[in-house]
Amino acid sequence: MSEPAGEPGGLAEGTLISHLLELRDRLLKAMLAVGICFIPCAIYMNQLFTFVAEPLKRKLPPGATLIATSVVAPFTVPFKLALVLAVGLAIPFILYQAWAFVAPGLYRHEKKLAVPLLVSSIVLFYLGAAFAYYVVFPVMLSFFVATTPNGVQMMTDMGSYLDFVMILLLAFGAAFEVPVATVLLVWTGFVKIKALRKHRGFVLLGIFIFAAFVTPPDAISQTAMALPMYLLYEIGIVMAGVLLKDKIAARAKEEAEDAGRGAGV
Repeated sequence: MSEPAGEPGGLAEGTLISHLLELRDRLLKAMLAVGICFIPCAIYMNQLFTFVAEPLKRKLPPGATLIATSVVAPFTVPFKLALVLAVGLAIPFILYQAWAFVAPGLYRHEKKLAVPLLVSSIVLFYLGAAFAYYVVFPVMLSFFVATTPNGVQMMTDMGSYLDFVMILLLAFGAAFEVPVATVLLVWTGFVKIKALRKHRGFVLLGIFIFAAFVTPPDAISQTAMALPMYLLYEIGIVMAGVLLKDKIAARAKEEAEDAGRGAGV
């Protein structure tokens, strides 16, 4: 026998449907934002590829250029760049839609913390990508060009170069999220801030191992990623201590009370 719409089962079903409809609307708005950002990126996709290829072109020896090893590559590679860049430009709006969807289910103190973390994650990702392009790429590409053996003409395929660039931009953007990840670990109680301070040496080793996996096999690229990551780790500890001061104190008080009760038993 079906339940009346006014009973809990009917309410739960209606709530689920309303959430699904809202999720659909949020996804459509996010896709629309990507589409709007894609239009100017597609119009200037060749100029954008020229900008992305500039760090390599400056380091290539005289007469060397990027090449296309496929008939369709001169169109598909800039088109791919335009699409990826459109998603990157729309990320703030996409994250806002995600935030607007989950915000009603958060407590007030969670909202107060989530907003600065959301904004920080966006800014840090862009900073990481900019750091890779303006600081790491020139040094790294100079190293690769200088180590080219005699008799070898460096003629890089444009598709391979774009894949290489996008992987590194994504890697550095993700690496710059270390402060946000640190705060979240402390916020959830998964790691204590004392442990983060105590095990700095292990964290530094782990950062260099991570950098060795996601960067090209040269010490310059690895160090260029590892050192900022460790600096951001220290910044994350400071941010966690400031933003979660009350929460950390409350947890310490609870642990002290639990220890006192255990000693009394």
